[in-house]
Amino acid sequence: MSWLFGWWKGSGSPPVEGPPVAVDGAGAGGAPAGTGGDKPGDKWSNFDPTGLERAARAARELDKSRHAKEALDLARMQEQTVQLEHQTKVKEYEAALEQLKGEQIQVQGEERRKTLAEETKQNQARAQYQDKLARQRYDEQLKQQQFLNEENLRKQEESVTKQEAMRKATVEHEMELRRRNDLVRVEAEAKARAQVERENADLIREQIRLKAAEHRQTVLESIRTAGSVFGEGFRAFVSDWDKLTATVAGLTLLAAGVYSARNATAVAGRHIEARLGKPSLVRETSRITIAEALKHPIKTARRLRSRPQDALEGVVLSAALEERVRDIAIATRNTRQNKGLYRNILMYGPPGTGKTLFAKKMALHSGMDYAIMTGGDVAPMGRDGVTAMHKVFDWANTSRRGLLLFVDEADAFLRKRATEKISEDLRATLNAFLYRTGEQSNKFMLVLASNQPEQFDWAINDRIDEIVNFALPGLEERERLVRLYFDRFVLGPSTAGRQRLKLAQFDYSEKCSDIAKRAESMSGREISKLGVAWQAAAYSSEDGILTEAMIDSRVDDAIKQHAQKMDWLLMEAGVGVGKVEEQLLNKAGEAETVVEIAASSPLAKDNE
Repeated sequence: MSWLFGWWKGSGSPPVEGPPVAVDGAGAGGAPAGTGGDKPGDKWSNFDPTGLERAARAARELDKSRHAKEALDLARMQEQTVQLEHQTKVKEYEAALEQLKGEQIQVQGEERRKTLAEETKQNQARAQYQDKLARQRYDEQLKQQQFLNEENLRKQEESVTKQEAMRKATVEHEMELRRRNDLVRVEAEAKARAQVERENADLIREQIRLKAAEHRQTVLESIRTAGSVFGEGFRAFVSDWDKLTATVAGLTLLAAGVYSARNATAVAGRHIEARLGKPSLVRETSRITIAEALKHPIKTARRLRSRPQDALEGVVLSAALEERVRDIAIATRNTRQNKGLYRNILMYGPPGTGKTLFAKKMALHSGMDYAIMTGGDVAPMGRDGVTAMHKVFDWANTSRRGLLLFVDEADAFLRKRATEKISEDLRATLNAFLYRTGEQSNKFMLVLASNQPEQFDWAINDRIDEIVNFALPGLEERERLVRLYFDRFVLGPSTAGRQRLKLAQFDYSEKCSDIAKRAESMSGREISKLGVAWQAAAYSSEDGILTEAMIDSRVDDAIKQHAQKMDWLLMEAGVGVGKVEEQLLNKAGEAETVVEIAASSPLAKDNE
């Protein structure tokens, strides 16, 4: 039973019994030992029954054993386990087959996809090639058509040229024939006219002679008649003393009238000019003149109906400066209402800080007229400067509302007379100005503006009652100015809808604050030019839209230009150091001269 639990159990089938093995030394071929194996044995000659006996004995022992049933159950369970393992292997094999089939399907799909891609590629290449061929055929057709058109055009041009040549030849032939006919006709007419003149030469000369004699007789009779008429008239006029006296008196009165009218016209013109005409030194004025009223009647009527404005409307200054200039404006208005004496004001500071603008606003707030003159216009007038200066003050004294005389760049002609080298004409003009401003007036108010007030003559400083410093705007003032000009030049035109200007979407308030921070040390005029630059940038764009980048670009340019101006100013200040030292030395020399003159005066000797 050894095969029952061992080998047969593992192979799943009982072993096949081999041929019996010889016990008594028989060989493997069934021949008895010691024989040469010449004769084969019979079928049962080599059978060994001991194996069967042993198997039978083992079966009987197993039957008798008490564990026989358990051994059979165990063998059955092992056989079931082997069968289950075989089934598992079969399932795994089937799964492997299914997986292999899936991979084959995937490979087939991939091959099919590659085949389709290759077919698509081939189709695209075929389509492109066909399109290329079609384009080439179309180009060939176009070239052939162009060639045919050019050929037709060339033939037409040749035909037109031939026709034109034929027409030209025809016209030339006609002109030649006409010229020959004209020559023949003119020659025949000339010959006929010459023959007629030769035949009638005596008659023609006789007619000319008769016309000349008649003309001479007519001229002589006209001369005799005119001489006799004028002679009789002059003789009668000379012989009549009453007519002669009346004529002389009339000519005398006529000459006197012409002379008187000319002088009266000059006097009236000067009077009208002093009263209503604008002097030549005045560049701008709010005072109404006859010429301006006739030229702009509507504007004049609006100005007459205008009401007093706020003195600080549109003017952005620091809080302290606003309070001070507002007090000045109120005092000036009350002075005009009470017909008091006006105070003279000096406004100094960097350019573009609002001096001229405040002077205009203060005049309108006070109900006065304003007149603006520039100091640089005085020097070129030369000898006429004194007369022009007197005309300005005569004209100012005729104002019924009171006149605010604003002198811009006053240091150009109000410089020191002792230390500065100025011409005699300018010195005389300065003296005339000092003479007319020696006393305070209730007719006009003097407002001087200068960037360099230290150059004024001391007599000018003596005539100033109030000094106001217009400094550069701070951060708060710059932000107010930026917002003011942003509203005026950008937001206003963009919302009006009548102009080609639009504004992109961004935070306007934050942008104005940022620009104010970046525009440090810039004046109000420079900030107003920024607003004009923004507007110009929008107008120059293709779509008319002002973007944040365009605003930043214009601000960067303005900052660079301002820095360049400051560099120039510093360079000029460096060059001017020697001039300052020279001025200090001149002041010291002037003081020594004054001391020497005082020491040599008779009063000093009497004191000694």
